[in-house]
Amino acid sequence: MPEFDKDLRSIQEARDLVSNAFEAWKVWSKASQAQVDKVCEAMAAVAYNNAGALGIQAHEETGYGVPEHKRLKNEFASKNVWESIKDIKTVGVINHDATKKIYEIAWPVGVVAGLTPSTNPTSTVMFKILVAVKARNAIIIAPHPSAAKCSYETARMMAQAAEQNGAPPGLISCMQNISLDGTNTLMRHKYTALILATGGTPMVRAAHSTGKPAIGVGPGNVPVYVDRSADIEKAARYITASKAFDHSTICATEQSVVADKPIADRLARLMQKEGAYFTDPGETQLLRKLLFHPDGSMNTAVVGKSAVFIAGMAGFDVPEGTRILVTPLKKTGKDEPLSREKLTTVLGWYEEEGWEAGCERCIELIQFGGRGHSLMIHATDQNVIMAFGLEKPVFRIGVNTMGTLGAIGLTTGVMPSMTLGSGGVGGSISGDNITTTHLMDIKRLAYEISTPPPAALVPGTPKPGPTAREIEKIVQNIVEEILNKQ
Repeated sequence: MPEFDKDLRSIQEARDLVSNAFEAWKVWSKASQAQVDKVCEAMAAVAYNNAGALGIQAHEETGYGVPEHKRLKNEFASKNVWESIKDIKTVGVINHDATKKIYEIAWPVGVVAGLTPSTNPTSTVMFKILVAVKARNAIIIAPHPSAAKCSYETARMMAQAAEQNGAPPGLISCMQNISLDGTNTLMRHKYTALILATGGTPMVRAAHSTGKPAIGVGPGNVPVYVDRSADIEKAARYITASKAFDHSTICATEQSVVADKPIADRLARLMQKEGAYFTDPGETQLLRKLLFHPDGSMNTAVVGKSAVFIAGMAGFDVPEGTRILVTPLKKTGKDEPLSREKLTTVLGWYEEEGWEAGCERCIELIQFGGRGHSLMIHATDQNVIMAFGLEKPVFRIGVNTMGTLGAIGLTTGVMPSMTLGSGGVGGSISGDNITTTHLMDIKRLAYEISTPPPAALVPGTPKPGPTAREIEKIVQNIVEEILNKQ
């Protein structure tokens, strides 16, 4: 079959799915809160119950990550996400301010186009469907081509559960014929109300260029600063485990350690005990050439692969049990490819004297890639922690936690999410962890609470009568006038 036939099929599929979703949305937009919650609870349950199988399928289809870790991400994106939004009102009057005499009324945005990545395919599909449908929207998933089958299966399961519990057919769907033209058709369709895009920079830029409202979130380049006041043993354990988790396919994974010089040697030794292998200059150069193309783009063959696999592909051996590769670096920016985001088990390593210098290095890394995204800090000195919080141009700062699990809200109190906003500095409309409240609008019914407008501004408005003081003055004048005439 000629390639252009695939493109045409993709375009037609996008048109059909949007039209069906729009019709389903017109029904779903009138659903009660009880109906919405029943459907979402059923979808969360079926996704959670199939978390393991879908994790295996995602790994087998993409070749990325660790099946057991993908199971954990799927459980998070179903159970934890649902628990975080289940009590949020999304139908009718959701808030009343008696003092200001304002009623807030929830209103769905309509049909959502959900673009999902290959690195976290099934978990992101689960998350987007739940937060969209909870807000009474329809959603169409446009998966990455390399994760089309597992993404479709996830959406199919959840759509089936939704329909069995009262949702209209077509409310939830996933494209099967994937092409650039088809995805563009989906995003630009007249019935598409909002685009929710998670993935690489080109995808996010495409979403923002459609002229449609878009919530686009892109890559991170997360530094982790380890201060001299830190619990070094915990920091070593957490950083190594976090970088190794699902072979570093979550965008909030630590990408470079910035170690305070007085504790750097000890941190390195403790990380080695946890399975970190520190490369020598020759091995570091081999990794530079392997991981990145001359234009700075990442070699997709190494994405989500084990440290042993990466080392072997680069041409050197590492001890059995090696979980991550750590590359000592001096520079930041285009002259140092390894200072970029690395969606695999390779971690940069910098040493700086004092938290001020560490702060500057972290800012350099963030500005080079991942502005607005995330930063991790290990410290007990509250002054240092707050200084990092105040100065860093990012919207998630995890303290003494793992980047992978802390930024998404599994081990911290931030909103559980698989779509992490990078704010204005990162080219996103929001710096929040995106959730269902970002996918609905709010109408405000507002009563007059101030003095009526001046009569001169409203023709026909009766002039107000005299005040009591003015009446008293008039009477006094009349009395005085009568007395003067006598």
